[in-house]
Amino acid sequence: MEKRAQLWKLVQDVRASYWFLPSLLVLVGLLLAWLTEWIDLNPEVLPISLPATFVNSQADGARSTLAVIAQSIIGVTGVMFSMTLVAVSFASGNFGPRLIGNFMRDRGNQWSLGILISTFVYAVVILSSVQDDLNGDVEAFVPQYSLLLALVLTLVCVFTLIFFIHHVPETINVSRISAGLGNRLEIMIRELIDRDCPDDTGSDWHKTSPTCTITATNSGYIQTCNMNRLRNLATDNDLFIQMQPDVGDFVTTTTVVFAIWSADDLTERDIDAIRACYAVGTSRTENQNPTFLAEQLVEMAARALSPGLNDPYTAQDCLNRLAAALTVAMTYQGGLDPVQGERVRAQDLTFERLFAVTFPLCRQYVRADTMTRTHALSLLDALYADARPRDKGVIEAERQALSRSDK
Repeated sequence: MEKRAQLWKLVQDVRASYWFLPSLLVLVGLLLAWLTEWIDLNPEVLPISLPATFVNSQADGARSTLAVIAQSIIGVTGVMFSMTLVAVSFASGNFGPRLIGNFMRDRGNQWSLGILISTFVYAVVILSSVQDDLNGDVEAFVPQYSLLLALVLTLVCVFTLIFFIHHVPETINVSRISAGLGNRLEIMIRELIDRDCPDDTGSDWHKTSPTCTITATNSGYIQTCNMNRLRNLATDNDLFIQMQPDVGDFVTTTTVVFAIWSADDLTERDIDAIRACYAVGTSRTENQNPTFLAEQLVEMAARALSPGLNDPYTAQDCLNRLAAALTVAMTYQGGLDPVQGERVRAQDLTFERLFAVTFPLCRQYVRADTMTRTHALSLLDALYADARPRDKGVIEAERQALSRSDK
């Protein structure tokens, strides 16, 4: 229970990996080969038998068929892997290296690789079970059902290849990438707004000096924090906890991660339990970190407006996605608001914080392109019209700053 943050981080790492699903499908292929081979050895377990036209009694023919399948599949797999590397290299060079994780997490790429690799493994395992009649010393064995399934899986691989060739250009389509980032950002904002807010404790504990502080044990980016576990610890032990950095911030061994207010001194067990509620990794992720998604859109817009690309339409599309997310942050269920008065406090995402990592970060790139700057100003005007009174100030300030940027 104390290591749930580390376990959740492991789940996120596996989810973002390119190897887990293909490896799982390889295991499925091995189990399927064992099952069909057992059925060939015990055909009486099936209620019906294969028609005569599907029966291949020649061991050499079955062996040749399986060998061709295995060789063809592994060759196609190499081509698919090369196409994936080319797509990843192109996307990281043109849209930003932080987008690589989106391609690694893509289920279409993972399923395509897994289906082909598992079919290759299946064919190789079944190939080893084919036996010739060696002068009566070894009984001839041709796995009929296994061979038929190998042919079916080969047909599946053909359709998988067709899908993959169609899917790879889609994954590097800039509009699809920006739409994916924008949609996930909107979903995360809605989830933050829909969260259940704890009751107000009516205490100003955060305005006094903390009883103790907990520093990070190693350096890196905070990738996840188990806030529910922190709340349970605070309630059970009558604690007030302030998380100083936000998820996605970089910490060192001297960084204060948690400030604690308590009536009694904390034991080492209590400190370890609180420290186990967060996990540190080598890079930032979008898990519990919606601003990272917004910054990826900003990076795409910045690269699109660079002299090397000079693609203002992509920049405008990224600004549209940012404006859509900001609109959700203002209008959905009353908009983003900080959580006040609970036993555990963190750097809650507010509209002002979200806005600060969107249009203001794009300003220095947008102002150099007249068409994109005009589009950005129109988006700010629309945001200002829909904004709550308390949010109009930051939007108006950015609108004025962008309007003066050419002077």
